[in-house]
Amino acid sequence: MSDWISEAPEAAREYLKDRRLDEVECIISDLPGIARGKAVPASKFARQKYFHLPDSIFYQTLTGGWGEAAGDEGFIEKDMFLRPDWSTTTAAPWTGDWTLQVIHDAFDTDGKPVEFSPRNVLKRVVDLYRKKGWEPVVAPEMEFFLVARNTDPAKEIKPMMGRSGRPAAARQAYSMTAVDEFGPVIDDIYDFAEAQGFEIDGITQEGGAGQLEINLIHGDPVELADQVFYFKRLIREAALRHDCYATFMAKPIENEPGSAMHIHHSVIDIETGQNIFSGPQGGDTDAFFHFIAGLQNHLPSAIAVLAPYVNSYRRYVRDHAAPINLEWARDNRTTGIRIPLSTPAARRVENRIAGMDCNPYLGIAASLACGYLGLIEQERPDKQYKGDAYDGEEAIPRILGGALDIFDEAKDLHDVLGPEFARVYSIVKRAEYEEFLAVISPWEREHLLLNV
Repeated sequence: MSDWISEAPEAAREYLKDRRLDEVECIISDLPGIARGKAVPASKFARQKYFHLPDSIFYQTLTGGWGEAAGDEGFIEKDMFLRPDWSTTTAAPWTGDWTLQVIHDAFDTDGKPVEFSPRNVLKRVVDLYRKKGWEPVVAPEMEFFLVARNTDPAKEIKPMMGRSGRPAAARQAYSMTAVDEFGPVIDDIYDFAEAQGFEIDGITQEGGAGQLEINLIHGDPVELADQVFYFKRLIREAALRHDCYATFMAKPIENEPGSAMHIHHSVIDIETGQNIFSGPQGGDTDAFFHFIAGLQNHLPSAIAVLAPYVNSYRRYVRDHAAPINLEWARDNRTTGIRIPLSTPAARRVENRIAGMDCNPYLGIAASLACGYLGLIEQERPDKQYKGDAYDGEEAIPRILGGALDIFDEAKDLHDVLGPEFARVYSIVKRAEYEEFLAVISPWEREHLLLNV
């Protein structure tokens, strides 16, 4: 076994036990969260310490276009040095041969992290916490739909057929029978996750037709973002084995709930090992309220990252299991910021704003950045909301263009996430938004063509 494999996690070594490694996928997340990289023979990978990709992959839109900066005078498409993080080595168990995946980090020719690489953005935010003596801890929840194959974009998305031969039913949250309908797909998800060394905290049926949720064990933000990045791919591969699609689109089906990536946060004092949200007697601390205030004050500026596409804003609908404002409350799922029931040691703050369509590195980074600013600014949040927050005022941007305008003005947030990242992100997202505005929708043809 090659020396580098000996540094890999146990699950990867176990996957290759008594087998010959054929190929290694060297991957990195772009801004949308798509895995970019190269697949190389195992023998070649063992000889190389890094490989190159152009930094222009971070200027590429979801549709394959380019942000304006790629054509600006003075823009030079530079090669990056991509170096493997051995701790991310994991199996690709759906392939036809014995393949491993390894996430790489991006550096420039001076050895400095490339600021607009999403994994580097998250590392930057985590490092800011650590410099203050804090260790951030997160636990993401992943919602997604299993849908029938859709090869014609002009047709509506339909729920997949369950093993009963009927389409997946809506409004069956937490139904074990509904989960059983997708049994073969879920079995493959569990098998792939086990082969990759990932621990699933639970799978439940959500409120949408064919909508499931997977919860992950809390831990280090970068490791959890890596897992979500990997999970999106393994879930898609499991679905394809059973003639259906897995989609992480925020709102794939009309009149159904959308899919979120709820993010639970807590912060540990590195010196004492204690949760800074709980005091010696188990009560709420000032830091707990400061963190909440940071989310309330800065999430509006970060929503362009947490809701990165035009479709993302279709999720924020009153009474459809998604928040419409940034009120906070205890054990109240109608608010944008929820405090779950817990022991003092496990006290945490849940951000319910992020969509499952966001890049996991950037979504977690942006959410932590808002909390960090709150801890630094030490302001108090609004009074805890009582009752149904859907009765309150809407306080979330409803279009991507408006969210980007707010993001562009948020210099405090840029300083935490990285000014160069903020510049490139805005360029790419505005290019995507302009592409969307160039498309005439069926609704416009139906209602405007002959009536206005």
